[in-house]
Amino acid sequence: MMKKCSFFIDWRVFNNDKSSNGRQINRVKVTMILAAGLFLSGCESEETGEQGDGGDSREEITGETIAENLDVPWNIAQTNGTFYITERDGMIAEIDSAGDIQREPVKTEEAILSRGEGGLLGMVMKEDFADNGEAIVYHTYEAEDGSIMNRIVTVQKEEGEWSETGVLLDEIPGAAIHNGGRLEIGPDGYLYAATGDADEPDWSQNRDNHAGAILRMTLDGEIPGDNPFPDSYIYSYGHRNPQGMTWLDDVMYSTEHGPVAQDEINVIEPGRNYGWPVISGDETEEGMETPLVHSGQDTWAPSGMTIFEGRILFAGLRGEALYELDPEEEGISLVYDGAGRIRDVWSDGEYLYAITSNTDGRGDPVEGDDRLIRLTVNQ
Repeated sequence: MMKKCSFFIDWRVFNNDKSSNGRQINRVKVTMILAAGLFLSGCESEETGEQGDGGDSREEITGETIAENLDVPWNIAQTNGTFYITERDGMIAEIDSAGDIQREPVKTEEAILSRGEGGLLGMVMKEDFADNGEAIVYHTYEAEDGSIMNRIVTVQKEEGEWSETGVLLDEIPGAAIHNGGRLEIGPDGYLYAATGDADEPDWSQNRDNHAGAILRMTLDGEIPGDNPFPDSYIYSYGHRNPQGMTWLDDVMYSTEHGPVAQDEINVIEPGRNYGWPVISGDETEEGMETPLVHSGQDTWAPSGMTIFEGRILFAGLRGEALYELDPEEEGISLVYDGAGRIRDVWSDGEYLYAITSNTDGRGDPVEGDDRLIRLTVNQ
């Protein structure tokens, strides 16, 4: 089922360097706002942001609902024109080019625990998926002692279901909140996994566990010989709840939820300590990294990231928008909103795709939520 809606988007630039008391609250040099003129003209023909007398600061964005009634979707994966969307309760929604959905259960040795922010989260397809149907997923589970953990496993699609075929890493600290969960295969061919602090902030500074970190491993779960710490999966640490990762020109970027506000975009370098819970925002401490940009006293609740036409884009949950990061200007711009909470964004090079997260208990769902949306950017 496909549906088109009409939106008119106008954005402006303003300086957001100071709070009301004059104190500098972030290093975002440019922030774009949606001007008074987001007009919902009904779900009839198409969804557009029309150009006017705004020069290069305005784009036409056409959005189209590809599939709807998804159940708390979390991650977009796609291969050979078919989408595979993880749903937090332990299903993978397979969506064909017509928008038809086939839900298939994921059967793991440790039952998927969908509690709070946990459940079936990140997913990447193996390069030879077309031959063997294998993918890698990140999911939450309950350990024998009753504690909440996360694990990274390989699964194989066969006869209408996905079954676990191997464990890459388990006993990653978890909780009802701050599980991280994003998986990406980097340009070096290794698997990267973002983990949260499991609601135990001090664990992010402890390299003896895997909480509050970005992990790096082979696709078979081995520790690469050039990881920054000997015999350790940890690539970077001192993170609170990283939710997205991407690379542009071999530079790695990550989104991270801040405490109430001060959400972060970080440039990730091996072995670096990103400060949580010792520092956040503009605070500094020797041996700790400050973010490339952060949201100051506002919040984006940034999530999945992608590259589109050489641009870094990331999803916003609390911000209910899709944003662009300009790493040179250290600027953030709003490029799309009107669909509610956005959990993940993905690009095939021609189009952008986003999934909403309005049914996760923190949104304001409308009929048809949640959705897979295709965005076309006409400049």
